[in-house]
Amino acid sequence: MNALISVVVTTYNWPLALTACLNSLLAQKDQQFEIIIADDGSNTSTQHLIADFIKTSPIPILHAFHADIGFRAGTIRNKAVAMSNGSYIVFLDGDCVVFPHFISRHRRISEQGHFVPGNRILLSESYTSLALKHQIPLYQKSISFFIQQRLKGHLNRILPLVYLPFNNLRYQRPQNWQKAMTCNLGIWKQDFLSINGFDELFQGWGYEDSDLVIRLIHLGIKRKDGRFALPVLHLWHTQNDRSQHDANYNRLMERLADATVIYAQLGVEQYL
Repeated sequence: MNALISVVVTTYNWPLALTACLNSLLAQKDQQFEIIIADDGSNTSTQHLIADFIKTSPIPILHAFHADIGFRAGTIRNKAVAMSNGSYIVFLDGDCVVFPHFISRHRRISEQGHFVPGNRILLSESYTSLALKHQIPLYQKSISFFIQQRLKGHLNRILPLVYLPFNNLRYQRPQNWQKAMTCNLGIWKQDFLSINGFDELFQGWGYEDSDLVIRLIHLGIKRKDGRFALPVLHLWHTQNDRSQHDANYNRLMERLADATVIYAQLGVEQYL
């Protein structure tokens, strides 16, 4: 796949983390991609940071923004995809740091008729603070460095850093939706549009990404696993407000039980 990739980076009021994320994207070996920052209503500090990156970045950066009226990650991601120019979308959270092979491996593993979830390594609260304070370029560090950090308790695991070029094992769970999260997820844009993107009925934190994946599976799109190829480093942060958890979870279970539900009731089509 040689087409343009659009990386949708979701952010909200954390410019230090967004800086780390964008710097890691600008260090990619494969530079045939664009960045669309899906800004869920950040304040002027983040907006000024984004404007500075847009001016200086060798990679095209677009900025999707809406007002802050609560957690609306699905909505702003829909708006970002509507702005995108690529045929393949990689969703990434703005508190994640990627390695220089991130784009090239997403490109290599992408396949028509499949979505590709990667996985993540969680950093501790103390090490996240240290890495951001000193602007440590984690994306440049070696496996031995991360082994040391794991031994110090700064990471929850290091196994995802191991690259295994197996192919057949990536197809073993074609209808598994669990742990396919939009902090690291590749989807063909046409498949995204075919299910009308994220359903904005999912308001507040929780399960809008699981709903997206379940509807992809209902459409006939299969999972191709990106484990042991597509790790990201996920910076520690406090939990989002989870007051809408139960309502979103109940809606998700209804979607899971009804294979006829494919098209989002309130989705990306309104922005196209």
